[in-house]
Amino acid sequence: MMETEALKRFVLDLLDDMKAQEIVLLDVRDKTDITDYMILASGTSDRHVKAMAETLAFQAKEQGEPPLGCEGLQEGEWALVDLNTVVVHLMLPKVRAFYNLEGLWSTPASAAASA
Repeated sequence: MMETEALKRFVLDLLDDMKAQEIVLLDVRDKTDITDYMILASGTSDRHVKAMAETLAFQAKEQGEPPLGCEGLQEGEWALVDLNTVVVHLMLPKVRAFYNLEGLWSTPASAAASA
């Protein structure tokens, strides 16, 4: 099993190698107990999103970090790869803009709780 920091670096490097666009790392340790980091990235097409998700899941398994789950691989508009301490969201730009996860997870925890 990889340490969280090594896993985070592994994911970021793999996405960069696969030409992911607008890669964003969110540290959510102070906002949730479900994961430490969320990584968001855009793909240029549904095939690109699916290929990145499938490659990430395969490569993570090869490194001894099998995903806890993968979602959205069939559609390719939004794929999620759950690596426990790192959750990866791969989306088409229009889907990413619509859901605005960066804005949602960037809100301070105290502000979100009182809303």
